[in-house]
Amino acid sequence: MNRLNTLATGFAVAAAFMAAPASAQMAEKDIVDVAVEAGSFTTLAAALEAAGLVEVLKGEGPFTVFAPTDEAFAKLPEGTVESLLQDIDALTAILTYHVVPGKVMAADVVGLSEAATVNGANINIAVQGDVVMINDAKVTAADVAASNGVIHVIDTVILPPAN
Repeated sequence: MNRLNTLATGFAVAAAFMAAPASAQMAEKDIVDVAVEAGSFTTLAAALEAAGLVEVLKGEGPFTVFAPTDEAFAKLPEGTVESLLQDIDALTAILTYHVVPGKVMAADVVGLSEAATVNGANINIAVQGDVVMINDAKVTAADVAASNGVIHVIDTVILPPAN
């Protein structure tokens, strides 16, 4: 229980995620709108638009999105994002690998070792001290409420296993 409390405390998002509206206000907005308003997900928003997934993530849900920041996308080798924007199938596979059906809050995530994604492949979940890892990505903020699910911010774009 101590580790769970430590993780929940470490995951406090409030002002760290957005200096704008309070969590209750954010819950009135869908996942896409919450991410766009944060200002640190412009690459993700552009990728979702290119893949035709914006309306899906504005849908009823619920969804859990492990959202890579702009800095996470910048870690990819030069030209990767541009290349993916030209290969919609590959882009869609990567983006749907960041989405888990249902609303999985941080307290539930830490109890899992893996989760099935919309992509069809599983992500690995590991708790190392007070750090939660999704594959090779560190969760930097969790439980960002949206009207149709929850966002957990990650610092690395996760790639689905090769077929």
